[in-house]
Amino acid sequence: MQCGKRQLDLSVPQVMGVLNVTPDSFSDGGLFIGREKALDHARYMADAGATLIDVGGESTRPGALPVTVQEELDRVLPVIEALSQETECLISVDTSTPEVMLAAAKAGAHLINDVRALSRPGALNAAAVAGLPVCLMHIQGEPSTMQRAPEYCDVVSEVYEYLEGRIELCLQAGIAKSQLLVDPGFGFGKTLEHNLLLLKYLSVFADLGCPVLVGLSRKSILGAILDKPVQERLAGSLALAMLALERGANIVRVHDVAETMDVVKVIQSLRACD
Repeated sequence: MQCGKRQLDLSVPQVMGVLNVTPDSFSDGGLFIGREKALDHARYMADAGATLIDVGGESTRPGALPVTVQEELDRVLPVIEALSQETECLISVDTSTPEVMLAAAKAGAHLINDVRALSRPGALNAAAVAGLPVCLMHIQGEPSTMQRAPEYCDVVSEVYEYLEGRIELCLQAGIAKSQLLVDPGFGFGKTLEHNLLLLKYLSVFADLGCPVLVGLSRKSILGAILDKPVQERLAGSLALAMLALERGANIVRVHDVAETMDVVKVIQSLRACD
């Protein structure tokens, strides 16, 4: 996949490291606020093997409220600009905001990761102008309300149809299909059962004809299964990463890069065995 002037090899599993420069993200809120703290953590993830660093300036945890455009810009742009100068990692900007997409592209970002699948006013056009690959994620509702009472008749088919529709709108906006990825949106307006069904049948999303990105790291699905707090979900996160990769995920978005790289190496060794 072409990411600006860089190439992303999706013939092998890739790891995306999470870098939230927010005060209120569910797992690491407040830990990496400020340019130097954020850069130190990005360097650590790059050294651990991350191919992509996903920089986010607006929390999308359950119950999160939107931030102003300027606040989001102030959080992410200094980090993206610095990372583009000093790391070989591809830089993803985790945003739904058109102004941030365009500014991040100018600052050196290589990919747009949008939990709202370019549904905010102006986002489709901004992504087309930015010219970067886009990951389209499914969400039911908004972060502030999405976990109140999510309902589906058939979660797998409904998420599939939603992503299929968003792909078509992207094509109409002039974004090539070769520049699109999809994410079923684990934890974004889903119950435990919904999440498990999406994981069980994850392979069907390959039929959309786009690479699949998943974010399962430390999420509430593990809290429900394991009855453990966020910081004690490493083993469960690794299990989910392996299951997702075995079911066709191309990219796993994670907090624990070094440990996930061990999972990737095991899978790669198995695939290479005749």
